[in-house]
Amino acid sequence: MNRTRQHARGTRRLATAGVAVTTATLLAAALSPAAQAAGRPSRATAVENAASALLAHASGLGLTSAQDTRVRDVIVDKDGTQHVRYDRTYRKLPVLGGDFVVHLTADGGYRGADRATRNRISLPSVTPKVSGPRAAGLAVNALRAAHPGSGLKQVKAAPELVVDALHGAPRLAWRTTAAGFDSLGNPVARTVLTDARTGARIDAWDSIETATGDGASLYSGQVPLESTQSGGSYQLKDPTRGNTYTGDAANKTDLCIFGICISRAPATLFTDADNHWGTGSTADRSSAAVDAQYGTNETWDYYKNVQGRNGIAGDGKGSYNRVHYGSNYNNAFWDDSCFCMTYGDGDGTTFGPLVALDVAGHEMTHGVTSKTAALTYSGESGGLNEATSDILGTMVEWYANNSSDPGDYLIGEKIVKPGFGKAALRFMDKPSRDGSSADYWSSSVGNLDVHYSSGVANHFAYLLAEGSGAKTVNGVAYDSPTYDGSTVTGIGHDKVGRIWYRALTVYMTSSTNYQGARTATLSAAKDLYGAGSTEYNAVAAAWSAVNVK
Repeated sequence: MNRTRQHARGTRRLATAGVAVTTATLLAAALSPAAQAAGRPSRATAVENAASALLAHASGLGLTSAQDTRVRDVIVDKDGTQHVRYDRTYRKLPVLGGDFVVHLTADGGYRGADRATRNRISLPSVTPKVSGPRAAGLAVNALRAAHPGSGLKQVKAAPELVVDALHGAPRLAWRTTAAGFDSLGNPVARTVLTDARTGARIDAWDSIETATGDGASLYSGQVPLESTQSGGSYQLKDPTRGNTYTGDAANKTDLCIFGICISRAPATLFTDADNHWGTGSTADRSSAAVDAQYGTNETWDYYKNVQGRNGIAGDGKGSYNRVHYGSNYNNAFWDDSCFCMTYGDGDGTTFGPLVALDVAGHEMTHGVTSKTAALTYSGESGGLNEATSDILGTMVEWYANNSSDPGDYLIGEKIVKPGFGKAALRFMDKPSRDGSSADYWSSSVGNLDVHYSSGVANHFAYLLAEGSGAKTVNGVAYDSPTYDGSTVTGIGHDKVGRIWYRALTVYMTSSTNYQGARTATLSAAKDLYGAGSTEYNAVAAAWSAVNVK
């Protein structure tokens, strides 16, 4: 993984009562001078406080001498309240569902914790009975079964031994990502979780999260762009946003997916002689680059100016974009291993180039999720992962306030072509309008593809923002029903974005399901607006309206 943070990491081992806790101190990740002057503790101080809390509350957190922890993320609120997120290992193996968040008062006192699972971790052995090559073969078979008749080639698999605490009693498992290329040379990947004692499949999910200067863009009109001057020309690289840049993939594809690496499609940096980019037409290859760079900029600005997050990883580091990827590639995806966004050109019949603003916000939000709650990409947590990208990607579109692509509650409406047969990829006011998504929660919703189980949370977010019933917003007609026939009054999209982001980054964990999302968003609304506030009550009402009670 190439996701290196720009701050130093220090490691200490603290031991008491037979409990070992490893903490990454994030020494250089202190708050800004203004925050320090206001008396807020630094991130390093928060980590030190949390380390002490782990020792004092090890038993309640299920920590034993066989387990270590490592800091994944730190949030310090304006009032000094601290939230430190940890990953867990057992006998040096990653624990799926071992993550937790420690909450501290402004003076460092322990308030409590949110844990992905509460199952006690104690295994008789960490030696697998099923070999790594056998697990790899099972994953390859699963990938081929998921893509029948597609002529997969160059298929590889990388098994990793883990402890699975997400699916009932903790057990030793192989987490294997199998990856390859279809007949057009486009990447496909599937992660398979296999019981390391029996060879039984535990779970499986797709591993590529899909959605699908001044410059003349394809979808957003004329937009401002920051660039970098180099000699007598300009580079499409933004020094004000972590050196984010956009390159041309030259219609090639990767031979490197999730650590399985032979080569990557290029990202040849776009350059221009006069700092006026694109023509607004697909005939000019830089037009799609304008959309991609603009989408990156607006997403960066939304997270920084609205949510206080400095870049996708929260470390000020810019990502990069690749446009013109593959052959008629009907997809766009975020890849943690390159910390980059990749956009296909579409086939021209169902999709145009997939560089629309809400697609950019959606895909880069997958990067935010992976750095925070890391919602597992299957079952209800997978639906919440996709919904998080839909919800916050929509907030990016609203934030941009672009007259050529005004804010709405449609997902991907700019990229669909007549051959797709619908006006958008997804519809937040009534998700079932796409023919597959769920409007309401049921006990079987976790069995749906994550792009369809996401409908429950998308519907919740629309109701919370705009309320139920028929209305027209920004020229788009909506008519949102409720499960119980109740009437929901909206609180506005801005508050929805703030509540969902805080729930994601402070309270959700890898195993959060819909009931957990209700609890997390209520906690977030309480933090932001107060218990019993209009906003808090609206969150409860909107969840009830989608049958999450």
